[in-house]
Amino acid sequence: MRVVIAEDDPLLREGLALLLRAESFDVVATAGTPEEFLAAVETHGPDVAIVDVRMPPTHTDEGIKAAVRARRSRPGLAVLVLSAYVEQAFATELLAEGSARLGYLLKERVGRVQEFLTALHRVADGGTAIDPEVVTQLFARTRPDAHLDRLSPRERDVLALMAEGLGNAAIAERLRITEGAVHKHIRSIFAKLGLAPTDRTDRRVAAVLRYLDDARRRA
Repeated sequence: MRVVIAEDDPLLREGLALLLRAESFDVVATAGTPEEFLAAVETHGPDVAIVDVRMPPTHTDEGIKAAVRARRSRPGLAVLVLSAYVEQAFATELLAEGSARLGYLLKERVGRVQEFLTALHRVADGGTAIDPEVVTQLFARTRPDAHLDRLSPRERDVLALMAEGLGNAAIAERLRITEGAVHKHIRSIFAKLGLAPTDRTDRRVAAVLRYLDDARRRA
C-alpha cells in the first residue's frame, strides 16, 4: 500500500514514516507543506494520504483544503486526517465531500498503534474511520436520536454498510439484494431521519454521522 504523509512537525512526520514502514507500508513521500503534499500526490499516485489539519503558512485549515483538493484531483484516493483536537467546522467541511475512503482521527490515536493501523486499513479498503470524540463533539448539543429506532432491521443493515463507506452497488452485493432495493431503503432511511434534500447537506453523510453517534451512545 503506497502512502504519502503530510505533517509539518518533522518528528511526528518521520515517526509516522518509521512506524508505517515497519508495518510493511510503502511510504513513497513525506511533505511538510500543502504544496509539497499535493505535488507528491500528483507524482507518486498513492493509495492513501495521511494529512495534518493545521499546516503552514497560517496553521489553520491548509491541511483540510489540501486533502479536499487531493481527493478531487485523484478520485479514489483514501485520506486519513489527523488533528490535535476536534475541529468541528473542518470535520464538517471534509465530510461534505463524502464519507467513503475517509478517516478523521485525533493525533492521540497514533500512540495507540493498533487503533491507528486499523483505522488506516479501513480507510484504504474503502471504509470510514471517524474518531469517536469527533462524533461526540459534532453531536454535543443533541439528545439521543429516537428517529433511528424507527428504522427496520434491513434499513439499519443498509445504514451500517453506508457507515463503512460502501456505495449502493457494494451494499446490494453484500446484502444479496438488488441495487434498486438498496435505493428504496436509503430513501426510506432519509425520510425516517427527517433528512430532506437540500443544496447544503449531504444526506448520506448526515445519516452516517447520526448512526455513528447512536452507536457511540449505545456502547
